[in-house]
Amino acid sequence: MAASEAGNNEPLASVDQYPLLDALRHRRSRRFPSGAKLNGGPLAFQSQRPPQPLSIEEEALLAFAACGITGHALAELPYEEGDLPGGGGGNIMIHFIGRTVPSADALHFATVFVINDEGTWLLKRPQDYPRGELADVIDKSRRGEWVALYEQNRIKISDQRIDIPRQVPYVPPFNHWSANVPGTTYFIPVHELSANAINFLFAAFGEDFSYYLVDERNGYRSVGLNQFARSRGGHLYDDPKDGRVLTLGFFENWVCQLSAIEQGAIMQNLALMSQALGLGGFPHFAAHPYIWTQTLGFRMEQIPGTKLMGADRRKAEQLREAGRDDPVPSPVGLEHNGEVLIKPYCPPYYKNMEEAVLAFLEYKYGEGTGTFRDGGAATAWKNGAAMQQQMPKHSDQAVAATIAFCEYVYQRYGRIPTCTGPLHTILAYQAHRIDPEFYAEYFKPEALSNTQHAREGV
Repeated sequence: MAASEAGNNEPLASVDQYPLLDALRHRRSRRFPSGAKLNGGPLAFQSQRPPQPLSIEEEALLAFAACGITGHALAELPYEEGDLPGGGGGNIMIHFIGRTVPSADALHFATVFVINDEGTWLLKRPQDYPRGELADVIDKSRRGEWVALYEQNRIKISDQRIDIPRQVPYVPPFNHWSANVPGTTYFIPVHELSANAINFLFAAFGEDFSYYLVDERNGYRSVGLNQFARSRGGHLYDDPKDGRVLTLGFFENWVCQLSAIEQGAIMQNLALMSQALGLGGFPHFAAHPYIWTQTLGFRMEQIPGTKLMGADRRKAEQLREAGRDDPVPSPVGLEHNGEVLIKPYCPPYYKNMEEAVLAFLEYKYGEGTGTFRDGGAATAWKNGAAMQQQMPKHSDQAVAATIAFCEYVYQRYGRIPTCTGPLHTILAYQAHRIDPEFYAEYFKPEALSNTQHAREGV
């Protein structure tokens, strides 16, 4: 039986009528898929059903919930201060396209990968489309053409179910039995952080904020910003009494938290859609520093451990002599069949961080091509072209300070952000057909909602 023919598809036909409050009320992690075996403990159980893959219609709806392109970001922000001193800064925006999940400055950090028995796919972000195609993508979402949208949006990167070693430290012991098993559909977002870091720095070093950053891992010295300090005639507030001095670690924590918020929304949307479809599923740990990106085929660099720790020359030599300078794999981009699918704003795709920062600036403000200068093609405004021309660019001194910061970080630590590098994973979500016999054996009837009962015919 074909996957799209399996089981009772009545919930699929009525998913657009499923009440939001019911989805919130009945959202649960339901971890036991059809065909699974839970080995030990009081819930030990062997499923007597075979694995039952999801239909393409179900996958399409889940993919849309995770990262579907829905329309235009309204971006109703003050792009200049007007009569409110210090009240501008709207040019922190990056894109003017929205997805089903919120994203800081409409950056869309996350690229979602879909894994099932037939292969592995990448789902395109708004910035991965030519702007001329976005209107068609948005129209398909408005018309509910979920399968057509799904097929248009995905790029196959493997003909098999990609998986990582099923052992600690890659997979927690309590997830060995259930995560990414046959018959399931696995969603794993990979976050790109270099663009967010650069965009955040444009704002932080702009006149509206004028933050100053120091490196707590290097004696609280300036992060390449001495020439921009107010104490030296610059514009950045380097006196801690002004409350605008941040540490490098605090800044990177902001960057990572913003990406985690987006991923949390992806997980929640997948859980709500799973409930509406009458499926099981659960979010879980996928935060090993590099194993998922390496297994997905990302381009990797081997960074010496002494570089990542920012060791000075003497300390680095001591550690190398002691045999304690092991290289650390770090993902830097994704290439497939000669095409670069994910390209962070850092080497090796740019010769240095100055070139990367200027490339990102061009991405935002390039005349006729930049997101702020494309003639309003991808905005919700009636007169987008005129509106965009009134939006100020980031100041020269903000751009120069951003370049100085990024050059310092990359030269000292070998990647940006230093804590993770430009690409990382946090969580994955698995959706699957549940085995109702398992829940009937051990749980009260309310463990499954009416939707799950109807979906499985019990």
